[in-house]
Amino acid sequence: MMSKKFKAVVIDNQNDKFTREVKELSTDSLQDGNVLIKIDYSSLNFKDALILKDGGRIVRKYPFVPGIDFSGTIEESEDNKFKKNDKVILTGFRVGEMYYGGFSQYAKVNSDFLVKVPKDLDTLKVMKMGTAGLTALLCAFAVKAKEELLMGSKVKDVLVTGATGGVGSFTVIALSKMGYDVHAVTGKKEKHEYLKKLGAKNILDRKEFSGESKLLEKGLWDCVVDTVGGESLTKILVQTKPGGIVALPGNAGGNKISTNVMPFVVRGIKLWGIDSSGTSAKRKEFVWNEAAKLIDFALIEDSIKEVSLKELIDVFPKILKGELSGRIVVNPNK
Repeated sequence: MMSKKFKAVVIDNQNDKFTREVKELSTDSLQDGNVLIKIDYSSLNFKDALILKDGGRIVRKYPFVPGIDFSGTIEESEDNKFKKNDKVILTGFRVGEMYYGGFSQYAKVNSDFLVKVPKDLDTLKVMKMGTAGLTALLCAFAVKAKEELLMGSKVKDVLVTGATGGVGSFTVIALSKMGYDVHAVTGKKEKHEYLKKLGAKNILDRKEFSGESKLLEKGLWDCVVDTVGGESLTKILVQTKPGGIVALPGNAGGNKISTNVMPFVVRGIKLWGIDSSGTSAKRKEFVWNEAAKLIDFALIEDSIKEVSLKELIDVFPKILKGELSGRIVVNPNK
């Protein structure tokens, strides 16, 4: 096929000078993978913002096209699992970190990384969710595992931290749809009504999870989805009820926790790391197929902002400062 010109966000790091700009590239420059995709949408995630800022100590080779997720339409495929015009989703597998990513009008990736868009969804809806939505559903299924996989007692009260963020808000929606009582944690007073609209039964101030913790405290939560990580996790672990699962998908609150063994050996709680990037395509396919049943897109419509590649460069610092709630969808063809 003839080479095509297209636009992409290109980051570069030459002589310790970091740059990011929209540039014109050609499809000849896409060397990875065996499937060429015309990108419909991508989305802005916390990890993307770290990479756009300064490479995030993740990107090793420059110049580079970031963007850890996208949806689009297949133009060429060397794998007969996929054919021209199939609609597909890509999340993770080091795309946007090691391989050219989704902040672009075209991408070329390995067919093993792709999942077909389920019939109840479309390429825009899946990127309204993006990696954040996929991660949230993996967390929700970790909570459900307490009842099913571990045959534990019925889950009722689930704590969700960072509830107004991308992962947090989708987790609140999914868990309340599953029938759990969601206790949402936020530091933003003005977002209380928004969280109730998403399905939260109760709103807690994040200050309640700072300060010294005892070896064990009163068990309050059957399960927890902690999207923040860091020191507040110390308090959360000692407040989780016996047999509880704490799903941990993020580290926006820092990388360090100080804890003790008591919650694990006395109460048998489980700290469950959620890495949506490395989740198998088969599991991703299952989760995406469940998404339409668990996510009411009408609830998030007001909190979705669509931006162009150029606008993305202006808006990404806000996610690092905690100034963004809701989701940024990137339309490279805008």
